[in-house]
Amino acid sequence: MKEVELYTDGSCLGNPGPGGYAVVLSYRGHTKEISQGYIRTTNNRMELLAVITGLSVLKEPCRVTITTDSQYVKNGMTSWLQGWKSHGWRTSTKQAVKNRDLWQKLDEECSRHTIIWHWVKGHAGHPQNERCDELARSAALGDQRIPDTGFVS
Repeated sequence: MKEVELYTDGSCLGNPGPGGYAVVLSYRGHTKEISQGYIRTTNNRMELLAVITGLSVLKEPCRVTITTDSQYVKNGMTSWLQGWKSHGWRTSTKQAVKNRDLWQKLDEECSRHTIIWHWVKGHAGHPQNERCDELARSAALGDQRIPDTGFVS
């Protein structure tokens, strides 16, 4: 099974506001960078889309180490997801899970791979996390931003 390193970050200038995500994929010394900007979105949606996008480009099942600075994404996948699913996509306080569309897509993408989750503190000098942050911010400000069709204000 191929071993891939996946680094991700999301950015939002205002929350909600213009946003972007970025992915740095690393495999056997090769690196691929992906980023996209959105006209109006939230930081959490960008964090989720970064991981979804990174996993979706993998053409076969892999062992993937995902490094994120988002506790929301890491905890969602490692601690909260099973409870949400078993309670009809409701939180422990009976509220509808926000960003359900993206959580479902992320769950689907993760099911194809063996995932190892790794959290790093943002803006703390981790080279790939800093690169993702730079790419995500550029995407949020860029001319190629698109609408986030799943965002509801």
